[in-house]
Parts: sequence; structure tokens; C-alpha cells
Amino acid sequence: MLESAPAGDSPPAPDLAEVAPLGVWPGTAYPLGATYDGAGVNFSVFSEVAERVELCLINRDGLETRLSLEEVDGYVWHAYLPGLGPGQRYGYRVHGPWDPERGLRCDASKLLLDPYGKAFDGEFDGDPSLHTHGLDSLGHTMTCVVINPYFDWGNDRAPKTPYHETVLYEAHVKGMTMTHPAVPEELRGTYAGIAHPAVIEHLKSLGVTAIELMPVHQFMQDTVLLDQGLRNYWGYNSFGYLAPHADYAAMPRAGAAVTEFKAMVRALHEEGIEVILDVVYNHTAEGNHKGPTIAFRGIDNAAYYRLLDEDPSKYKDYTGTGNSLNVRHPHTLQLIMDSLRYWVLEMHVDGFRFDLAATLARELHDVDRLSTFFDLVQQDPVVSQVKLIAEPWDVGEGGYQVGNFPGLWTEWNGKYRDTVRDYWRGEPATLGEFASRLTGSSDLYEATGRRPSASINFITAHDGFTLNDLVSYNEKHNEANGEGNRDGESHNRSWNCGVEGPTDDPDVLALRARQRRNLLATLVLSQGTPMLAHGDEMGRTQHGNNNVYCQDSELSWMDWSLAETNADLLQFTRRVIALRTEHPIFRRRRFLAGRPIRNRDDARDIAWLTPAGEEMTPADWDSGFGKSLSVYLNGAGIPEPGPRGERITDDSFLLCFNAHDEELEFALPGPDYGLGWSVVLDCSTPTGESATALEAGAALTVPARCLLVLRHTDPS
Repeated sequence: MLESAPAGDSPPAPDLAEVAPLGVWPGTAYPLGATYDGAGVNFSVFSEVAERVELCLINRDGLETRLSLEEVDGYVWHAYLPGLGPGQRYGYRVHGPWDPERGLRCDASKLLLDPYGKAFDGEFDGDPSLHTHGLDSLGHTMTCVVINPYFDWGNDRAPKTPYHETVLYEAHVKGMTMTHPAVPEELRGTYAGIAHPAVIEHLKSLGVTAIELMPVHQFMQDTVLLDQGLRNYWGYNSFGYLAPHADYAAMPRAGAAVTEFKAMVRALHEEGIEVILDVVYNHTAEGNHKGPTIAFRGIDNAAYYRLLDEDPSKYKDYTGTGNSLNVRHPHTLQLIMDSLRYWVLEMHVDGFRFDLAATLARELHDVDRLSTFFDLVQQDPVVSQVKLIAEPWDVGEGGYQVGNFPGLWTEWNGKYRDTVRDYWRGEPATLGEFASRLTGSSDLYEATGRRPSASINFITAHDGFTLNDLVSYNEKHNEANGEGNRDGESHNRSWNCGVEGPTDDPDVLALRARQRRNLLATLVLSQGTPMLAHGDEMGRTQHGNNNVYCQDSELSWMDWSLAETNADLLQFTRRVIALRTEHPIFRRRRFLAGRPIRNRDDARDIAWLTPAGEEMTPADWDSGFGKSLSVYLNGAGIPEPGPRGERITDDSFLLCFNAHDEELEFALPGPDYGLGWSVVLDCSTPTGESATALEAGAALTVPARCLLVLRHTDPS
């Protein structure tokens, strides 16, 4: 039944003839959401607790017409409106029990957003109606928008870059493009800005194969931040799991973000660059029991959220954000899986990075590697075939799960980050673990049948210091966030190289520059999948702020003028990534064995040597003061075949690591390892260039706090 329902003192809403001139058809329960088929729109929404559901169609003047959904199949309410098309704004009102003490929060005064909405329009204005039972929220909340799903993809094909050849680049849609001088002003901060040839050329010149975008699911601004003149910049506050964030669209037209996002993906794919999305399925923007009612809470609170057993009026919070999605409920799981498939099939993305992924594995209290969510992903013919990257922790008890995800998954390796930071800042007793992290962390991933590429190696990311700040600050400086510098991580494993923050001291500046190069080279040349944080290749700074989640300003945006100021660092980054790309020895598909390989003339694939040129002993590994070693990588000792079964051979390399505060003499290996050596990367020079060549067995001076990479040469 269709009813006209004016909001407050508004004029009468459109009548039936205006909204549904061809009548109302039953429609279908699947697919969920609003689906345009060229002739009309099917609307479908799940609510097990509802007693009645109204579809609310909103006209351009903000007036609504309510349609009572009479068809219900398996708690899915649905109708089909012939003649309706893209651009139509809509929402839902759910009639049902209001009893918060029992976790029941139906409130028909709230215009609710479709969990399957593919586009949104408007904004949340912070009005009390969003929080207060009985107050109508129409006009104070966003509305859903019916989209046109048709798009000319042309010959678009997924690059499908193998993991061992992947170089990830974590970026923010707005932050990466807001100051780029070659991007037209009207395109800055948008999907079209990311797709601009100048931005794509930068990624290609680096050697990046995949861009990992920070959250682009539609997210909500926090009223608390807005009241302080701040904004939710990072976007880890999602509520629209099938919709690209509208504010990142260059075109102001409602629903334009969908087309613009697709065009961005198509442009990146044309240049062989994959698109990975950072997704936040662990919680929603509705927050705790005091948060706004905009969608899930009012549709079916107990189905979508984990409630406290002892007090269902409140939420279990494994994320530190107020709530946790209830992945034990089949319709919540369906929403997550439908969302993932939608982004792969309709938006053509190439994979996902799951924020606080341990939360998704929680069925009762503990993180379970065999949880239902992982089972669903494993058997899904679409989702299982794209890149799946876990942030393998949450804030709940037992939430740190690095190394414990199933075989299909790769993981942000937090232990790699911590170990490499500790090694280069000179912490004692780090050699053994440093060697493990450098060679792919087999201790974490081999037992589950995974390869070195399961380790997503990173030293910096959006959360924490930039690379420049990591070597410039001992302490966080988050005063601009308005929380008295209490927010953000306090234990950063950083080192300011002798002076806190900006300095004119040439010795300190030289040491910081060398440390940046050491960290970048270690990251890129480690076995595993490297991930760079946007702007680190040109020395981006946040002036010591390690938690810019609320800083939508030049503090958090990339400063593209640094591409000239720090041109040497940019050239160095390109050089070291090219070295990895050109040499399979740095991107092995299988773990290094460290022992003779049968049927390969007993060729060793790796050897660990002291600065004296002798093989490392247990005593050397256990030495608390040891900070230096070299590693020999044998290009003739690669056992895994190429994609066509061919044998892979490469040059042999020697990596000399000196984290000591003084220069050291390294005895180069003798003829058994190679007849001669040439330095191909020198972290003590601004661009890494070197013309040094030495004979086998010669002495090499490695500067203090420096990494040198040498390639075997044959003088004959």
C-alpha cells in the first residue's frame, strides 16, 4: 500500500500516480538492495524483527512517499516498481519493537539507509533526531540513490599480478591527489584524480603493481570531530559496503561516484596496476548504544551487531569503535560476502585488505581460524580468487593473530615492521629475528602451506609515523588532534638520530637520509610482498603526528613539491624497486632452504656470514651486541621453476648490513662464492649509485649504519 507522508510542516508528498504510474509489482527477495534492470527497480531488504517495513521514495524537494512492502519471503521484504529508474532517492522505515534493554531498537521515525545501498546522497547534519527515539530524521540523514549499473568496461582485464611479483602502494584517494600540480584543481581529491595520467605515471615510474586504497566504502563523519573543526580523514567509519564514498567523486551528481570509480579502475588496469580496497567489515559508523540510528541498528539490531549477553542494550566491542558486526548471523555474513563479490564482479577490483580482520573470525569469544567467515571465503568461486590481505589483529583479548590466518590469506606482518625498525635503530639481540623477517618469515607462514609472499612486509603505513618521521622523532606529536597528545601509539620503535624534529645539523640530516634509504632497501629486497606508504618515496612528513585520522589537511596530504626537494630519495626508491623487479632472487616463490639443493651441483641458495667472511655460528646469532652481518643469495640455487616450467637462474648477490654506529671492514667471500663483486646499491649515497668493484676475498669498508648490495661478477 502506498501512502503520502509529509515530513513535519512540509507540503504534501507526491501521490501514487506520480511515483508509481505503472503500479506496484511483488518483485523478488533476491538480489537484496535496489536493482535497476532497464525497466524498473526491485527493492529488497532483510529484517527478521520487523512487523512492517515501508519503502520511502524521496523527491528532489526532500519529500517522501511511503510504500508499505507487502511481500515477505524469509524475512526479506520486497517490491518492484516498473518505470522507476536511476537517480531515485530512497530509504526505509521499519516498524517493530522498541525495547533497548532487550536489544530491540526499531523506530519508524528514523529514515533508514539500505545496507545494500550502492550510492548515497546528502549528509548527516548531527540533528538530535539521529539519536533520539521518536524524532523524525528525514532531512537530517543521507538518502540512498538507485544507480545505473551499466558501464562500458571496454576490454578491461584484471592484471592478476602474482603475489611474488607484487609491489603494494598504500594510498589515500584525497591525500594523494590534493596538491598534485599536474592534476586539474577540480579533479584533486577524487577517483578521477587517482586516474589522472600524471598520478598513474608516478606509480609506474616507481614500479608499483598495485595501489591499496584506504577506505572508499561510504563512510560517516563523526559529530565530535566536526564540532572541533576536524574530520574523519581516514574513513574507517563505514556504513555503505556496496557504495563508493560520494565525497571522492569529482561530479556533484548523485550516484556519480559509481561511474567515476569504475573509470578509475579501468584506467589503472590499462597500465597494469591492480586496485586493492581497504575494507572495514568489523564495525559500522553507528558506534555504541549512544550512537546515531542510520541503518543497521534500526533495521535489525540483534542480527547485525554483537550484543553483550549480560546487557543486550550494549555492544561487544572488539575494535575500539563502539560495536562489532555479528558475523555469526547468516544475513550479516551474506552482506559481507555479497559486498565482496559486488566489488569484484561489478567494480572490477583485484583484492581486499581487511581492517582488524581478527574480529571477523570471532564466533564466540576466541579467534578461530576455522570460523564460518573463512569457510565462506574459501569456497567462494569469486572472492577466493582475488588478493586477500588481513590486518591480523584487533583490540580484543587474544586478538593478535599474526601468522594464524588460513592458507588462502596474506597478512600485514607486524613482526616484520617491528623487527626491521629495531634492527636499524640499533637495538641489541635482533640478528636472529631480523634474518627470519628478511627471508620471508617462514616461522609464521610455512606451517600453513603458505609462501613467502604471504608476508606483507611493511615498515610504515597510514597508522603511525611516516618513513621520514620514523627517523626524525622519538615521541609522537599529536597535539593538533585535540586529545592532549594521548591518542596514537606511544611505542613507535623510532629514532630521531640525535635531534627531535626539524634540524639544520648536517650530520643529523645525513644520518636520517641514510636511515631512510636503509629501511626502504631492506623492505624492497626482503623476501615477501613489500608495501610502501604513499609519499615515503619522497620523504613525506606529518611533523611527528602518528595518528592523522582526523587531519584532512596539508598535514596528512602528500606534498608533491617534495618530488623535487627530495628527488634523490625518489630516484633511490625507483632504483631499488627496479633491482627487485629485474632479479627473481629477491622475489622467490618458495622459502629459502639454507642447505645444499639436490641435483643442482649442491648449490646453496643462501649463506649467512659474519663481517669477517665466516659462516655465522649459533654464538654469532645469539650475540646481544652483534649488529652486522652479510647474506649471500645464490642465483644458481633457485629450485622453483618459472611459469612455463623453465629453470630460473639469476645473478648472485651479497647484502652487507651494518647497523653499528661505526664503519666496519667486511671480508668479501672468496672464490667459492664468486670471482668478483660490484656494488649495485650503496645506501650511503643519495641515489644509491656506486662504481665500486672488488675481487673475491677483498676487504670492503661498509659505512656506519649502512646497507650495501653487491652483485657477483666474473672478470673473465
